[in-house]
Amino acid sequence: MILDMFRVDGRVAVITGAGRGIGAASTIALAEAGADVVISSRTEEQLREVAAAVEAAGRRAVVVPADLSDVGAVSSLADTAKEEFGRLDIVVNNVGGTIPNTFLTTDVGYLEEAFHFNVSTAHALTLAAVPKMLEGEGGSVVNISSVLGRLAGRGYLAYGTAKAALAHWGRLAAYDLAPRIRVNSIAVGSTATSALEVVVNDDTARATMEQSTPLRRIGDPEEIAATVLFLASAAGGYVTGKVIEVDGGLQAPNLDFGLPDL
Repeated sequence: MILDMFRVDGRVAVITGAGRGIGAASTIALAEAGADVVISSRTEEQLREVAAAVEAAGRRAVVVPADLSDVGAVSSLADTAKEEFGRLDIVVNNVGGTIPNTFLTTDVGYLEEAFHFNVSTAHALTLAAVPKMLEGEGGSVVNISSVLGRLAGRGYLAYGTAKAALAHWGRLAAYDLAPRIRVNSIAVGSTATSALEVVVNDDTARATMEQSTPLRRIGDPEEIAATVLFLASAAGGYVTGKVIEVDGGLQAPNLDFGLPDL
């Protein structure tokens, strides 16, 4: 049956930024489809809640609270998967993000921090994961990028540059790691996560964003998680080096910070 292609029974996944939002939804989706998971973020309490949902789905979760801006910490998650489960098949590079800023207040250090948190962390984890994936059947790497990696808007210089870099890193890594490991990215549009909590709880701001989105709504984390599962499973087995746009049809940013002309 076609739905069997979306199963990941017996596979092991590492998901970063898994305590809430897209990371949590992706973790639960992979578990419901049959995977055991190693999950990491800063906040142990949030991870424990996600782990409980994984266990309710009949799978096992290993919780690793960590500062994932530390490349040593993020790299060690691959070792944890191997030690706890004996294999590693799926990596979801979800951790990332950068607070919007004006051009003149985006100094070099700020730009480098954005690149480090969104790209260097993904590279560090994948670099550690690949040898373990190759010990088995290969695997799949899924990066959570952003629509702002391809769209231009004021205030997004550091964030958009870093997410564009992550998406292109995925294209290049896919060539290096083919044919046994697939690498893809998801360009996410406005999604109801904690990063947008202030906006989605403001009726006026939310209505403006929704009206600026062709599908007239904000995305749900489970919709991104469904795409993660597609790319991680046999259903996406002929897809590599691609950026899948899950953004409600956006062709321009739908959140304007009202930054003035210089």
